[in-house]
Amino acid sequence: MSLHLRRTLASVVFFAAPLVFAAGQASRPAIPITLNVDLRDAPKKIVHATETIPVAPGPLVLAFPEWIPGEHMPSGPIQNQAGLFITANGQPLAWQRDAVEMFSYHLTVPAGVTSLELKMDYLATPSGGFTAGGSTSANLAVLSWNTLVMYPYTGPAMKVSDVLVTPSVRLPMGWRYGTALETDATTPGDDMHFHTVSLEQLVDSPVLTGRFFREVELAPELAADGAPKHYLDMAADGPEDVLVSQRHIDQFSKLVRETGALYKSRHYGSYHFLVTLSDQVSHFGLEHHQSSDDRVEPATFINDNKFVLDGLLLPHEFTHSWNGKYRRPVGLATPNYQVPMVGDLLWVYEGLTEYLGDVLAARCGIWTPEQYRDRLAEQAARYERRPGRTWRNVADTARMAQILYTTGGAYDNWRLDTDFYDEGEFIWLDVDTTIRKLTGGKKTLNDFVGAFYGLGGNTAPKVVPYTVEDVVRGLNGVVAYDWSGFLRERIESHSAEPPLGGMTNGGYRLVFRDTPSAWTTLSEGNSGTINFWNTLGLQLGSAGVAQDVLVGGLADKAGFGPGMKVLAVNGREFSPDVLQQAIRDAQGSQQSLEFITENTGFFKVITIDYHDGPRYPVFERVPGTPDRLDEILKPMVP
Repeated sequence: MSLHLRRTLASVVFFAAPLVFAAGQASRPAIPITLNVDLRDAPKKIVHATETIPVAPGPLVLAFPEWIPGEHMPSGPIQNQAGLFITANGQPLAWQRDAVEMFSYHLTVPAGVTSLELKMDYLATPSGGFTAGGSTSANLAVLSWNTLVMYPYTGPAMKVSDVLVTPSVRLPMGWRYGTALETDATTPGDDMHFHTVSLEQLVDSPVLTGRFFREVELAPELAADGAPKHYLDMAADGPEDVLVSQRHIDQFSKLVRETGALYKSRHYGSYHFLVTLSDQVSHFGLEHHQSSDDRVEPATFINDNKFVLDGLLLPHEFTHSWNGKYRRPVGLATPNYQVPMVGDLLWVYEGLTEYLGDVLAARCGIWTPEQYRDRLAEQAARYERRPGRTWRNVADTARMAQILYTTGGAYDNWRLDTDFYDEGEFIWLDVDTTIRKLTGGKKTLNDFVGAFYGLGGNTAPKVVPYTVEDVVRGLNGVVAYDWSGFLRERIESHSAEPPLGGMTNGGYRLVFRDTPSAWTTLSEGNSGTINFWNTLGLQLGSAGVAQDVLVGGLADKAGFGPGMKVLAVNGREFSPDVLQQAIRDAQGSQQSLEFITENTGFFKVITIDYHDGPRYPVFERVPGTPDRLDEILKPMVP
């Protein structure tokens, strides 16, 4: 499979001139679209919007955003749109959905009409899923503008950066908010009137609001020297969950300073970490140019264990401001929200971001170096037991991302899914350690990152697309090497062996011990999953239900399948501790493991012949080798 994209897209820049949209009519300057969102019913999981669109008479197509930047798939939650009514001069106007392009609406604007008024609702209900959508609870709301906006669509070449919108939001009484959008400080009451922006910037600027809201300025000394301001904006279901400690605030401030040293630039006027701390929303992160939409469990900032386990989220999404928003693969730099995206370079967009975000988590102190290494060791062990690599390479997971993002569950090791994240991280660790090896430590991946993502120095938000050839050219600018062949070998490989060269070049090797690392104990205790992957090829829930089975592993060959329930082990009622003890008892003996299982009402005895004892992955230092991995994790800022 070729990784080379043969098309290019012009750079997309915010704040372009507005257009009037009507078939057969040349564009001319027009007043902006106005969009008024009412969040007062957000606690009831319904949000209202009124939109006024300037038009000219004639046929018109209105589009609901389908392909959402950062989601890499047609995830616009149109299924949760409701109550769509369109009027012209106060009279109802008929519309018809396109028979093929379901996100497009056809209508005819009558003579003499210069604007249309749209009313619509967004149903922020759990059944609608979380992707590209807002979330609400009794005391907070995340407003994703793409859920409540429609725009005149003239074809694949039109740019949403050419469409201007004047947005406003009515908040529930007493709620406060955070967003990258600007507003006049003198705005009265609970109606927030934001400055006019392009539709591109609007969709790229969610609003977090809530009753229990707190804003903290990060690294204020940078702003005092003229750098953009950075804010940690938090909304929670209760006041206790926004009480982040000064230690964690200092770590986030260190993150801001470390990114400046690494990326050699800022491509925003200010930056807002929008953090939703709630068990009423799905937990994930979505990048934006001047903010990030980060949704985590309610106690994440006040429970140190949860804070560590989610430590990668904010560094990852912040990194996307440079890698994914400012510099963007050509296949993902689409001009509007209806043009399909091509994900071939997601191993750069997401894989490099995964690598850099995790390294930043260690550099700013969110993780200790040991926690970083132990987590990476778990990933390395997982990829040593991922047989799906023999038929599907990481390039195919990137190209098929729009489908694989929505998969999950059992046999993931055989099907694969969004492997361009974790396998991409190993590839970029390999790149980093190879640069250090080739140059005797004089050059590092930091040099590539600073030049590639700092291109043009500090700028306003804009998109600068790149191809794989640009990536190779940038790496050769650091040190001459066959980077094209290096990357192709790893991206297109069907080897059962994962690309773990960065680990060995970094001075470590993967070994297995009979006791878990602190990271393993922490992660398994939080997930409720008991991982016997490195022994039996079996992943069990705490109740004994098989959540996944390694294809070709011992459990698979013995007859285990996902969904089967373990009732007893060696004649004893199942518990995780009973099975762990049975594995220890079988070590070095002739005793097999005997399971009584239940599968959709039928019972079966399964025997596994395993005698190697517990196996938990860790990285072990290789004596006499350069400690490149340790060097990578050292802060760039004192």
